[in-house]
Amino acid sequence: MNPVILLAMVLVCVPVGALTWSLLTADQKGRVAAAELLSRGAALNGEAAPPRPSLLESVGRRLTPPSYVAFLDRLLALAGRPPSMPLGKVMGSKLALGLAGASLGLYMTAVGGTPIMKLAGLFLLFLGYFIPDLLLYSKGMERQKAMQLELANTLDQMLISVEAGLGFEGAMARAGENGKGPLAEELVRTLQDMQVGRSRRESYQALAERTNIPELRSFVQAVVQADTYGIAISRVLRIQAKVMRVKRRQRAEEKAMKLPVMILFPLLFFIFPVLFIAILGPAVINTVVTFSGQ
Repeated sequence: MNPVILLAMVLVCVPVGALTWSLLTADQKGRVAAAELLSRGAALNGEAAPPRPSLLESVGRRLTPPSYVAFLDRLLALAGRPPSMPLGKVMGSKLALGLAGASLGLYMTAVGGTPIMKLAGLFLLFLGYFIPDLLLYSKGMERQKAMQLELANTLDQMLISVEAGLGFEGAMARAGENGKGPLAEELVRTLQDMQVGRSRRESYQALAERTNIPELRSFVQAVVQADTYGIAISRVLRIQAKVMRVKRRQRAEEKAMKLPVMILFPLLFFIFPVLFIAILGPAVINTVVTFSGQ
């Protein structure tokens, strides 16, 4: 049997079996009962019931394993939970793009007789399903980089506010109001968590969990320890701001040291051949003409 066809059968049968298992083991009655209770409570409070999900969202949520739903929710948290891409819409779009990619991939696999066409069909089959994951991952990475760049300046602003007489929450609110990036949004959300009744420790830890920046996690841990043991917050902010500036300079130096290695391959494969052709080309042509004339 052709190994390409065997590989295609394995790659198709394993995801279908996993989706069937998740569909058969899902607790549909419990989900329906919970949705009815939540809608009944919203109706008693005079609030409008949430809009019913579309068919694609419902089917996508049923076919997606819980662990994968948690992974998508984590990607959305890192991306800032954009309003245009809620979790239900992401799962519905994954199902639609997966079906479109599967149709196009199966068509290319059936029409193309070469193994390359069959591999291209399988690639389209999986690419259509994982396009939303790639978009969310890219958006999350850009957001985390922006927060990492803003962290040192934000800590300096908070330090100035604390030394001027404001409390830590007041300094955080001032930095969130004056800032315009994703870090300012996270600070405002942390203050909102405190306002709705969450403790300071839980709010700070939730801020660290919504990001994957090591510097921000260390800052949150230092603030939690200062709040627990009664350490002066101005001293913590001063030390953390200094550390963040040092780390930012180290990252810049590291990128500068990596730059010669990064431009080495474009230099060898794209710039040097053109220079050789421009410099040695006329000499080679003159040599060929001279020897052919003799």
